[in-house]
Amino acid sequence: MAAKLVMEHTGHTLLVGEKATSFAISMGLAGPTNLSSPESIEKWSNWRQNNCQPNFWKNVAPAGNCGPYHPINIPKDPVKSAVWENQGITCQEWLQNDNLLEPTSSHFNSVNRHNHDTISMAVIDKQLAHQLMVPRSKFQEGDGPIPGSSAYGDDEVGACGATGDGDIMMRFLPCYQVVESMRLGMEPRDAAVDAISRIARKYPDFVGAVFALNKKGVHAGACHGWTFQYSVRNSSMQDVEVITVTP
Repeated sequence: MAAKLVMEHTGHTLLVGEKATSFAISMGLAGPTNLSSPESIEKWSNWRQNNCQPNFWKNVAPAGNCGPYHPINIPKDPVKSAVWENQGITCQEWLQNDNLLEPTSSHFNSVNRHNHDTISMAVIDKQLAHQLMVPRSKFQEGDGPIPGSSAYGDDEVGACGATGDGDIMMRFLPCYQVVESMRLGMEPRDAAVDAISRIARKYPDFVGAVFALNKKGVHAGACHGWTFQYSVRNSSMQDVEVITVTP
């Protein structure tokens, strides 16, 4: 809802941080809400007890615990050293007890059916055309709000949704690539495989997937680093069909 209001009442593409909260409240939406659940708190507690592993830190010391973290091989230059030290203090603030974030990384094979983030949905309707829904982590400025990254659609062509290692995938705008490939005549399957392959060539260890849907309702998916599933239902089906996609 907030994203729709940004489009309708501002000239911006993205609003983040405190200004985004202020904007949402000024538009009549509720203020910040604690989204923690007993399950998420338990997961976070177990993660802390496991020395905050796995997490997204790299090239830092001490490894294998909850920090505070400092860069390995701190520069000898006193000015640069002071900057690195200050950054280390800032990083530690991310791990305060009231932060229920559980950092993950594809290098730890942490993405699975019980542990994932983005959920993308594409809907074809006579009135709605291609509607995209992309919930995303409230802490990380991930790929969800980046046009063409975790979702993209064009009524003249079709739509795409993506999930996985968004920090890597946002550098390639895979869903924009999928839709544009379909615009040029590619079938959904080929367009999805092509977009994932472009990422895999640069980041062979990444975990991610996309689904592609053209305006005729033809759909397909492609993935890398895991077995991906997406769900489909149309007016002629009695129930949802789960499609399994293998690398």
